[in-house]
Amino acid sequence: MRMNRPILAASLATVIFLAGCQKNEEQQAATPAFPPAPVAVYTTRTEPLPITNELPGRITATRIAEVRPRVSGIVVERVFEQGSRVKEGDVLYRIDPAPFQVKVDSAEATLKRAIAVRDQARQTLDRQSRLKEAQVTAVQQYDDAVAVLAQAEADVGIAEAGLAEAKLNLQYANVTAPISGRIGRALITEGALVNTNDTQYLATIQQLDPIYADFTQSATDLIRLRKALQDGQLMSARDEAEVRLILDDGTSYPLKGRLLFSEAAVDTTTGQVTLRGEFPNPNNDLLPGMYVRVLIQQGLQKDAITVPQQAVQRNNAGQSQVYVVTADNKVEFRNVTLGRTVDNRWQVTSGLTSGEKVIVEGFQKVAPGAAVVPTAWDPNAKPATEQAAAGGKAATQVK
Repeated sequence: MRMNRPILAASLATVIFLAGCQKNEEQQAATPAFPPAPVAVYTTRTEPLPITNELPGRITATRIAEVRPRVSGIVVERVFEQGSRVKEGDVLYRIDPAPFQVKVDSAEATLKRAIAVRDQARQTLDRQSRLKEAQVTAVQQYDDAVAVLAQAEADVGIAEAGLAEAKLNLQYANVTAPISGRIGRALITEGALVNTNDTQYLATIQQLDPIYADFTQSATDLIRLRKALQDGQLMSARDEAEVRLILDDGTSYPLKGRLLFSEAAVDTTTGQVTLRGEFPNPNNDLLPGMYVRVLIQQGLQKDAITVPQQAVQRNNAGQSQVYVVTADNKVEFRNVTLGRTVDNRWQVTSGLTSGEKVIVEGFQKVAPGAAVVPTAWDPNAKPATEQAAAGGKAATQVK
């Protein structure tokens, strides 16, 4: 019996196809599968997160004193060195003391005359007292002697006050520092005439250690923070809030400060509340008028979750995403919402819970659904690229 040729050809093609499929399956079975990729993971946990706000501010001196004369006269000497440190009571200027010395001498002479008149009046009263006891003198003469003595004692008091004033003016001829601090430039020179009612002062002294940093915060932000504290969403920070400074060039000021007070009123033009911090300034690194950024801790966020910044990816739409390792060591893509940054970490406000494993290193070689081998991430360890570069450099040196 003869078989139809088309049927025979189809049968042969089927046999060849089945043989090829079997061969491909055998080759695939012989080819080894890729092992799970190793990744470094960070296990999330809840922790209290400090609420730190960065606010604009300026440096101001703790105390500022304008040096002014207390007597009028000609300046004969400038004693201080401009820009130097002065102590309270140090002589800064000397006004010509000659006119004041003359007044002192005159007041002393006036006092001596008043004392002499008083002594004479006292002797007269003693004489009249004895005559009165002997009933020799009239009562009127005795009363007159008493009045003369009282007037003489009053004149002595006036003369003593005049002498004290003259000596005080002579003392004020030496213009002294009212406070301790750093003195600025001299605004007058020797030979200048100064008066007590002049608007021009002689110099300025500023106390720079400690020093103040005045900064402002929106009244709305303050109200929101206080409401969160009252509702129990935040934990209160320490009684004395800690503040830090960032200088205008971006460097951090090494010494910590403390919050002194917040203004009790809101500026009607800006809606801001003024706060003041005090900072130690032993080396005078902070000068009045400097622009700074103030970091102030105003509370603690309860049960906050953070992840390292390098674990966060963003898609083309700007959505923040992370790779999460599930319980069966499979990769899962997760959209998250970020809050504030704390050091080198992001706060995650939604999308993650405590105890989840977030991939920090190795996510470039994985995809959603892929199997991985997770290990704990060491923030102090060098990345694999740096280790490979270091190994290659060492091999080159050996060669």
